Amino acid sequence: MVQAFEQEIVADSQHKGLVAALPQPLRDFAQLARFDRPIGWWLLFWPCAWGVLLAGGAAQWRLIAWMLLGSIAMRGAGCVYNDIVDAKIDRQVARTAARPVASGRISKRAAWIWLLALCGVGLVVLLQLRFSAQLVALGSLALVVAYPFMKRITGFPQAWLGLVFTWGAPVGWIAVRGDGLDVLAALYAGAILWCIGYDTIYACQDREDDALIGIGSSALTLGRHVKLAVCGFYLGALASWMLVIWLLRPDWIALVALLPVGWHLLWQVLTLEPDDAVNALARFRSNRFAGLLLALACWVVGNAG
Repeated sequence: MVQAFEQEIVADSQHKGLVAALPQPLRDFAQLARFDRPIGWWLLFWPCAWGVLLAGGAAQWRLIAWMLLGSIAMRGAGCVYNDIVDAKIDRQVARTAARPVASGRISKRAAWIWLLALCGVGLVVLLQLRFSAQLVALGSLALVVAYPFMKRITGFPQAWLGLVFTWGAPVGWIAVRGDGLDVLAALYAGAILWCIGYDTIYACQDREDDALIGIGSSALTLGRHVKLAVCGFYLGALASWMLVIWLLRPDWIALVALLPVGWHLLWQVLTLEPDDAVNALARFRSNRFAGLLLALACWVVGNAG
């Protein structure tokens, strides 16, 4: 089953599904926003859902739906911005050379217009949140703007991505309640470690190209210790989430809710082959399921009793 799943994985610049049916110009814009790569917006969305569900907002399906739309739009906007900034680098990496901006199929001016349109959708979503959550959401902008430059100045840009890509956890929590900041801090810390782990797996695909063009990644920095490090990041994430549950429900039985996601992360580590790009991409993409498992745990713990 895993082998069949891995064989379905396609290269970064390819397309399939609904995106493949679009006319070429529209397809380029869809690919630029990674609409053909839903894993990205799932990974952005799940921390939002964790925050809402853990805060007791299981009945607020409209809020969760708005956050899903916002995740799709803002992940798309982030990808467009990243491709504008990284166009020269993308041309030098085999996996990304055919991206619309890097290949010249979309001009930077058109890309900026598309970026603003996606941010407009994000603004509509932002206005659905209460004021305190709006302020928290806007607090991520500086982190987002700085992210594409991190690979140029640090050997561990995945740590910065962890701060950016899991910001939805604080937004989701504050959108429902304003207390319990210790719970929120532990949830966010765990989410950051989870993100560093899965993006380190993702970075294994580009180690050779990254080394040749001189940009940093955790997969390069960690070298042959990637698998051990990912295990450490995931263990740290699980420890943080155990603290979350204990702060909310100081009962050992409540910790059982984390067993499914714990087993899944263990499977990722045990079956990870860092030197096999197909294997690494499959393990990375499986984190969509990991996010769902933790969302179920948050739903159980946040709405029990």
